[in-house]
Amino acid sequence: MEFSTSVYFLAALFFVVALAYSSVGLGGGSSYTALLAIMGFSTLAIPLVSLTLNVVVTSIGSYQFLKYRHGKARLIFPFILSSIPMAYLGGALQLPRFTFYMILLGSLIFVAARIYVWKTTRLKLALTSRQTLWVSLGAGSVLGLVAGISGIGGGVYLIPLIIILGLGTEKEAAACGAIFVWVNSVAGLASRLQFNSIDLTPFIPLIIAVIIGGWIGSNSGARKFSPQTMEKLLGLIILLAIILLGQKIFLRA
Repeated sequence: MEFSTSVYFLAALFFVVALAYSSVGLGGGSSYTALLAIMGFSTLAIPLVSLTLNVVVTSIGSYQFLKYRHGKARLIFPFILSSIPMAYLGGALQLPRFTFYMILLGSLIFVAARIYVWKTTRLKLALTSRQTLWVSLGAGSVLGLVAGISGIGGGVYLIPLIIILGLGTEKEAAACGAIFVWVNSVAGLASRLQFNSIDLTPFIPLIIAVIIGGWIGSNSGARKFSPQTMEKLLGLIILLAIILLGQKIFLRA
């Protein structure tokens, strides 16, 4: 499909998305996917583009959060171990359009609920080291599959999970999320390029936009701004995406 809107306008939107998401350790896949879906791109192209942008943004974010020593190997490794093969498997799948859109809408609603409803939620679970390991491995496999199928890196679920279960601080969760999204986006993208390759050249302006936004956002998130500050901007973006995607699914179907 050709761009029905100026590519530069879309790049400006993606810049804001990358800035907001990267500040809290996310790649922005849920909003990239929503914006591309709203504008009518095919369900074949959308995951490929979103996963590519996720890789770009979280490469920067992972570097920034690790640079300032927020990454913890004991927290990150179990999630990654189980998620990589599932992300590759998910990347080989092609969902019906309506199912794809509903998974995307559910992801956006989950993020909005986390920001506005469960903001201070913590569960004080007395988990042993072995139980924590099994929870991490199980969550990683499920989120990896979702990442590969939809082009959403999975960080939108992982970061709240880490915080709610008390597995790490918000900065540690952000670092884990960035690395998790990067790894699974690479695995999902590798699978999709093998089975469903498309020409990404028309999307180069979007890639440039998210590089700039991702650098500014992740640097601010790792050094300056509190997660709460950047979540306010992220929340507004998510709510708008929910409204527009909901209209596309239920009013134009």
